Order: sequence, then C-alpha cells, then structure tokens
Amino acid sequence: MRRRAPRTILAAGRGALERIHRRASRAPQRYDTAIDRAGLALGAGSALAGLIVLALVLLGGQSDPLNLLKGWLIGSVFSGIAITAVGGPIWLALHVAGLRRAWHAALVGAMTAMLIFVGAQTYGFGMFAMPEIDGRTWLFRWLSALASSALLAVISAIIAALMWRIAYRRRTD
Repeated sequence: MRRRAPRTILAAGRGALERIHRRASRAPQRYDTAIDRAGLALGAGSALAGLIVLALVLLGGQSDPLNLLKGWLIGSVFSGIAITAVGGPIWLALHVAGLRRAWHAALVGAMTAMLIFVGAQTYGFGMFAMPEIDGRTWLFRWLSALASSALLAVISAIIAALMWRIAYRRRTD
C-alpha cells in the first residue's frame, strides 16, 4: 500500500469539501422547526379540528352559546390528544427521515384520518363482530364509511398543511 504525503491528503480533502458544497447548494430547500413553533402548530391544529366538532354540534340543532363553546373546547382537546398520539409518532419518523414538506404533512393527515374513520365505521375493518342486521347492509356501510371518511381526510389534510406552515421554516445556513 502506498502512503500519500500529508499535503496530497489535504488537497484531496479540499476538493471533496468543494464537491459536497456544490451538491448541497443544488439540493432542494430544507425545513426546520423548533419546539415552540411545533407547540403553536399543535394548538392551531387542535383549534381548527375543534371547529369540525362545533359544526357538528350546530348541525345537531344546538344554539346555546355556552354549549357551543363546550363542544368546541371538548373537540379541540380530544383532537389535540389524537394529533399527538396518532400523527405525532408518524410525523416524527418522517421528520427524522428528512421528509418535511407540506405535502408530506397533508398526506399524513389525510391517511391517518381516513384509516381511523373507516375503521371506526366498519367495526374495525371487519375484525369485530357486527350485529346480524348489519350484514345485509355491509356494502352500503363500507361505501358510506369511505365517502364520509374521504371528506374528513380532505379536511384533515388541510389542517395538517396549515400546521406544517406554522411549524416549519426554511433552513438558513
């Protein structure tokens, strides 16, 4: 094995650093977040998801302002818990993998909402026993679950993209 002179090693190192710098300057923009912005995003996402519950309470015929406030608060709290428990670990894995774009957040929001709501409306995707009378309407239950869950998935994707916008900023090196 041939030994290189120290000067040659340093020269090769400089060239490698320059090549890495050129590649990095052509790389797509990277995004970073901080814990305070992530907390603000969670609060905003929870409040926006609480508006879905508020809309459902209004559709149910409730008009008392105190009950509307209670519905929104309860919806916001439980949505915040769900976002943290379900979306948080998935987003953490994507964040560590470097998948930090708005469409990644929207995809996570849409897919988790779709899976949760379809599973909730179809007896755990058919894993749990259903009443015999529901056997006759099995196809309609699945179609209804897919349609209503798709609407909620779109809303969840929008909320997730808004949360991403609050939490992430372009990296400035």
